[in-house]
Amino acid sequence: MTTLPTRLEVRAEMVASVQTVLITAGEQVDAGATLVILESMKMEIPVLTEISGVVAEIAVAPGDVIHEGDLIAVIDHRS
Repeated sequence: MTTLPTRLEVRAEMVASVQTVLITAGEQVDAGATLVILESMKMEIPVLTEISGVVAEIAVAPGDVIHEGDLIAVIDHRS
């Protein structure tokens, strides 16, 4: 049996600009939900959560430029 983390920090995998934020703090999300849409090299890149839970923090806003490793959001796993 795989143990899910109780808290997931969603981080950027590349340099990109934040096009759209689709979540709000306190919102419940399911595993696989799209959190934000990034744009890099004229491509739209959805950022998904790997766990179900509550959005504890959103660290980006539309128009922000993020770099590899930057925090995008924090999801608290619901038991």
